[in-house]
Amino acid sequence: MERHHKLFSLQRNSRPPNRGARGWAIFVAVAIAIGSAGAVGSASAATKYRSVNEALEQGLSAVGGGYAEMAEPALQYVVKNGGEDAALLARYYLARIYADNNGARTDHARAYELFQRIADDYADLDPDGDRRTMFVSKSLIALAGYLRRGMPELKRAPNARRAAEYLRHAATVFGDEDAQFELAKMLLMGEGIEADPGLANHWLATLSQKGHVGAQAFLADLYWRGKYVEKDPVRALALITIALANAPPGERVWIEDIYQNIYCGTPEGVRSQATGLVANWRTRYSRKPSLHTRDSLGSLTGEAIRTCNDGSPVARVASPLADPGRTPARAPVATTAPPLAPVAETLPPAASPPAFARGSTLGSTLGLGFTGGTGATYAPAGGDR
Repeated sequence: MERHHKLFSLQRNSRPPNRGARGWAIFVAVAIAIGSAGAVGSASAATKYRSVNEALEQGLSAVGGGYAEMAEPALQYVVKNGGEDAALLARYYLARIYADNNGARTDHARAYELFQRIADDYADLDPDGDRRTMFVSKSLIALAGYLRRGMPELKRAPNARRAAEYLRHAATVFGDEDAQFELAKMLLMGEGIEADPGLANHWLATLSQKGHVGAQAFLADLYWRGKYVEKDPVRALALITIALANAPPGERVWIEDIYQNIYCGTPEGVRSQATGLVANWRTRYSRKPSLHTRDSLGSLTGEAIRTCNDGSPVARVASPLADPGRTPARAPVATTAPPLAPVAETLPPAASPPAFARGSTLGSTLGLGFTGGTGATYAPAGGDR
């Protein structure tokens, strides 16, 4: 059996592990400690690093600061000389460096091979409580994106079936919300699989209620256009406002595109009514922003000044990430706005997911075919993702 078929035979409970910031920090600390132990006996290697501990710390610091050229040699040293957990961490961030199209070290073939190594070596992790699962699930998502569009660098043709299996494993076994979001888009569009808008809306509503900004923005766009759901401009504006207020810097541009499209298309009465929902939903469907995440290579935080076609400015929605002391702005209220029909103050309840969404085996009877993921062909109205 091929090496990258290893994870297809797994059976797991799909209950997602707790992957909070504190847990991540604990894992990194343990990885550094184990990495140091792995360096014993490697003193003969000529290096500028005094230990694997020092190399790993330097590598992760450089990644966090966006200095890929400094991170690369440090992380390569950890892969060669570190313990198992330290090497996993180093491989993952090396893969992220090579997968970054905007970086000076872009090498998709090397990124693919590193992500594949992680998937092969760690696909059988217990999803309950193992801090390494986040790195494995993100590797599976990255692989799905590569497999969907093919890897000409490695002379690999697109393989939608395998991409779907990787993505579904991350979504249902490891409980990865980004993978669940991509599955929702696949099911909604029915590209390569039988369309299931009901299940897709279950994922989108559930993720939106958990504060997943991508799902919130995507669902807002569906409400705005009345596609797959009943058209609801008030809910659309409220939900996209929440998504934008809580979007991390790297996600703000495409979400701002959707926000601008919806905001500029709504009359003052809709904006007024959306304000009440924003006040309600902000406490229900927002997440506390993280001021620093290691699962990124840095991003630009500058914001363009946006205007509607008539020249009027688009109301700014402050990000707590960029301005922690400021409460996110509401959509502007017009004092003369005509009253509209009342709208529900909660998102539609998500129906119970089918069996495969609660826990299943890769490659089982549903037979998903991957068409979403990174670089999905669907583009929300006004969006530029």
